[in-house]
Amino acid sequence: MARDGCLARVTAGVAVGGAVGGAFGAVYGTYEAVRFKVPGLLKIRYIGQTTLGSAAIFGLFLGAGSLIHCGKSY
Repeated sequence: MARDGCLARVTAGVAVGGAVGGAFGAVYGTYEAVRFKVPGLLKIRYIGQTTLGSAAIFGLFLGAGSLIHCGKSY
């Protein structure tokens, strides 16, 4: 039972981290694409790469933090 709860916490951590990281990555990628004057359709690619990269990294770290925190009992 505790193992299922831990898996649910880690999954929720990854999902929330991916959502927050993706939102931040989209905003930051758009800012950087405009700032560096990325030409044409490369803006879409740049924004997408930034969004997916930020979502993956932040989701990974929040999932790992949830996994570490899952083993602690207070």
